[in-house]
Amino acid sequence: MKTAALFLLLALTSLAVDAPLLKDDFSDAKLASRRALRGEWKFADNIATCTQDDELYKKFKDHGPIIFYDLAYTDAAVHFAFKPDADTKSVVYTSNGEDGHIFRIVFSKAGASIRAFPPKGKADHASIAVGTEPDLKLKPGEWTQVSLELHGTKASLKVGDFARIYEHASFSRAKTNLSIGFAFGTVSVKGVTVEK
Repeated sequence: MKTAALFLLLALTSLAVDAPLLKDDFSDAKLASRRALRGEWKFADNIATCTQDDELYKKFKDHGPIIFYDLAYTDAAVHFAFKPDADTKSVVYTSNGEDGHIFRIVFSKAGASIRAFPPKGKADHASIAVGTEPDLKLKPGEWTQVSLELHGTKASLKVGDFARIYEHASFSRAKTNLSIGFAFGTVSVKGVTVEK
């Protein structure tokens, strides 16, 4: 009997350790850790979709719709998929800390840009390019699966068959949230997961 109880306790502990920090399948339109802003986000069939409102874009100083997740982490694996339409100009993933942006990927029609943001003290939002990937272009009407591992000073990015590691000292800073946003057109997002 004691052996069975010990086995059950170990199994439950293992499950707790392996549980994701965040899992958003968009089945709950009011998930507590999600803030869907700067547009009318719709949640259906496990997908979040929004079309940019040009008046809101101007109101928010040329920033489009965005989904924020308030989540404290330092090292983590982030997974999500997005689908832009033909009018979408960019899809942006950002990891943020208490003092501002830390890591960013900007997908556009020209490819992807990977950026590091040193701590504030320099110009606000000043960033350093750590990679430019012309093959990672927006694919209108197609889902793009993104897997990102942030571990210490390294960021490992996987998009389809593409895989690359980037390095910058700023990546190791503590994060307080992450976001997925876009500019122009309509974008859908699904399967957001953050794991340790």
